[in-house]
Amino acid sequence: MMNEFRLPTSAVSRRQVLLGGMAVLGAAALAGCAGPAQASGRSQLKFWHLLSGGDGVKMQGLIDEANAASDTYRVAPTVLAWGTPYYTKLAMASAGGKAPDVAIMHATRVAGYAPGGLVDPWDLDELAALGVDQNTFPERIWEKGFSGDQLYSVALDAHPFILMYNTDICDQAGLLGSNGQLNPIDSPDAFLDAARAVNGVTGTQALAYGYLGDGAQMWRLFYTLYSQQGATMTVTPGQKMEYEEDAAVTALEYMQALLDGTIANPQSDYPSAVAEFATGEAGMFLTGVWELPTMQQNEVPFDASPIPTLFGTPASYADSHSFVLPHQDSPDPAKRKAVYQFVADLLTSSFAWAEAGHVPAYLPVTESPDYADLEPQAHYAAAADNIVYDPPAWFTGSGSNFQADFGQAIQPALLGGEDAAGAFRSFVDRVNTLLSSPNPVNPEGGV
Repeated sequence: MMNEFRLPTSAVSRRQVLLGGMAVLGAAALAGCAGPAQASGRSQLKFWHLLSGGDGVKMQGLIDEANAASDTYRVAPTVLAWGTPYYTKLAMASAGGKAPDVAIMHATRVAGYAPGGLVDPWDLDELAALGVDQNTFPERIWEKGFSGDQLYSVALDAHPFILMYNTDICDQAGLLGSNGQLNPIDSPDAFLDAARAVNGVTGTQALAYGYLGDGAQMWRLFYTLYSQQGATMTVTPGQKMEYEEDAAVTALEYMQALLDGTIANPQSDYPSAVAEFATGEAGMFLTGVWELPTMQQNEVPFDASPIPTLFGTPASYADSHSFVLPHQDSPDPAKRKAVYQFVADLLTSSFAWAEAGHVPAYLPVTESPDYADLEPQAHYAAAADNIVYDPPAWFTGSGSNFQADFGQAIQPALLGGEDAAGAFRSFVDRVNTLLSSPNPVNPEGGV
């Protein structure tokens, strides 16, 4: 039997005090997003997500296939604006009693929602009965779904930071092995040497890395290099940030070395970097898996790999699109059961999601012979075994101010060569200010 997932009255009152009438009004306005009831005899499920562009098209295809194959549910999706608008509306809907039946949330954002009761826990037995359990996910991805001893999110994918490379250019630079893939690169100096060899072919620059005005891009590379040194970062409310300064400075100084005007353009923003790689101006590209369709559409001769392990410990920054149960005081048992089936159906059919570049979290998909033949996706899938998520806190995660604050503190050091240690301490000061503030949706405690 599934739990009824009821929230204690005290928790409801706390959220209502915080969000007040705005939450109720906002949730009421959003209630009109759902479409009309469809075929009788099937549970009508409201599904919110923030996927747009190619990801949105691919998700709609998965939903259409699931609806066509199911005689127990009919899913009506609502697509909302990415980032803060989405997460604000989701919180308001949960607090105001107008939550959808299921929603997509970045795994890194759950830490700000679960302690305040804005999402309900999944029933592990119900999931296991549908073939969804810890044995069907990479360990790190499965564990990320937990807050305390309860599972609050079920990952659809991992979307790690990776290295794309132009195979024609890298072949001319002597960097490809007999299998046509990039030879192993296992040290900071080896990567610099490889980049200089690429520069010798392009005559312009080696590496496309757009970061100007983009805190997320700066954070993705920094946290990858920081974690590759075996370093950790802990952000606990009411306490000072715990970090390893030597590792942070090493990572930032290495980023400065890359942005020397020869290896990578220090004046490049993200759209410029996409264009640099798409046109062959650069032979390598530090980016996320989501750019795979862009390069395929531009017919770039390219392959991809996990970020090379430069500092000894395999690590790649990533996040996961995950399914959550927005809080409902009295969920309809039939609908809640149908949600479990819908999520299981999308997981088992997520090979199509891999075609968008993402690494499916469901191991029966990534361990299948068909996936092994999917290139270049199969060449970077190993990154999912070594991903590092944002340190959990109510203010971290994709689309958060945490990553924007990092960019504001660090960009002067990358753009103008200012002191890396001083720049990082400026970021630490910003984080410590947040750590001294309560979680707006859970002011009494929690991450």
